[in-house]
Amino acid sequence: MAHVYVGTSGYSYDDWVGPFYPADLDKRDFLGYYARVFDAVEVNYTYYRMPDAATLGTMANRVGPDFSFAVKAHSSMTHERSAEEGAFEDYRRALTPLVEQGKLGPVLLQFPWSFKPSREAVGWIRRMAALLEGLPAVVEFRNASWIREEAFKLLDSLGLGFCCVDQPQLWGLVPPIARLTGDIGYVRFHGRNARKWWKHQQAWERYDYLYSREELSEWMPKVAELAGKAQAVYAFFNNHYQAQAVQNAMLFRDMLVEAGVL
Repeated sequence: MAHVYVGTSGYSYDDWVGPFYPADLDKRDFLGYYARVFDAVEVNYTYYRMPDAATLGTMANRVGPDFSFAVKAHSSMTHERSAEEGAFEDYRRALTPLVEQGKLGPVLLQFPWSFKPSREAVGWIRRMAALLEGLPAVVEFRNASWIREEAFKLLDSLGLGFCCVDQPQLWGLVPPIARLTGDIGYVRFHGRNARKWWKHQQAWERYDYLYSREELSEWMPKVAELAGKAQAVYAFFNNHYQAQAVQNAMLFRDMLVEAGVL
């Protein structure tokens, strides 16, 4: 059975001081502290600015040898879809320290809800797969129109993983299915705050949610199934407000141990 990495989407949040980080902990020590609790993290700053090798190298040096970084693709690669070949080359070079230290997990290609199936969309996915060839990568669709066999076959043929998601069950959003394409299982828990998903003033409001044990138990057989087929499985909690992601990640990890999956 594949190892299941459990962690959170991001780790450097000011509102985690108190609920998770000690009040006197220097912000530069957040990652080292986090890595004593979890064995993986999803790096999200790379969506907002193109990463560089120096920054990722420093991050790699602050964690142990068995720690894994999943790294989100830059917005120009997924949302604007304006990235030229050189931007992909810069992105790949930035990941070099993680590759050399054996700490690179999957690259997360998260597309917006507006990204729907079309000839152009499929062409962009194929282009990304070619430009990122050799790197493990998973695709997160936000629009339910992608949940069809043709899309799964496309990802599988390109060696791309499918990102399973847990989120509010609203019209047009991807349902909580477990599906493996490629070699990597990947699950993102966004919370189920249906009231604030579309209508919010601050981005964090969408992810203000704390899962119950009963809700997480719905994913136990799904993750176990993924772990039985994949080379590795990653489960990240994105309900980051007030360190709720930390609470749920720790609970989910304990539940996996209890179930004999981890």
